[in-house]
Amino acid sequence: MLERRSALATAKPYISSVLEIAEHRGFTLTQAAGLDDAFETKFAALLGKLPTNVGIAVQSDARALMRIGPAQFWIIGPEADDLALKLPGLCAVTLLSHSRTRIVIDGAPAREVLARCMPLDFHPTAFTPGAFAMTGLHHTPVLIHCLSESRFEIYVLRTFAMSAWEWLTDAALEYIVAS
Repeated sequence: MLERRSALATAKPYISSVLEIAEHRGFTLTQAAGLDDAFETKFAALLGKLPTNVGIAVQSDARALMRIGPAQFWIIGPEADDLALKLPGLCAVTLLSHSRTRIVIDGAPAREVLARCMPLDFHPTAFTPGAFAMTGLHHTPVLIHCLSESRFEIYVLRTFAMSAWEWLTDAALEYIVAS
């Protein structure tokens, strides 16, 4: 099997007393797209409760389920997740794990840093825990997921991971010191 190499292998985590920016490896990302009217019923039987709206993730065991469009979902699971093997015949399956890098930003100033980089309202009443959005970080498409008041995961195409990393760390310069 081919070794999975990080697009941020040369980037050091940035940590200060108030903010951390780091790559979080070890996940699966699967896109599932329904092919018939019964898809969501069958999909829910396999995974449990599905998100009803785009923009809100639902936790199901160790997975985060995100409705990204009509009859389309992203499923984020642990590295050893075998869900993709159970989906053929039920839906169109696209494995995205190797094409994305996950960056986590955590700390009290995270919302301020993110607001400098992305055209979203990061106010705690507008972007609440569980919410996600597909947006851009300096013309780079990303999906950002709010995990808590101060913790966010950013999924970026691995080709643009270093560029996104540099934008985030530049936006956070007043808070961080390279470790």
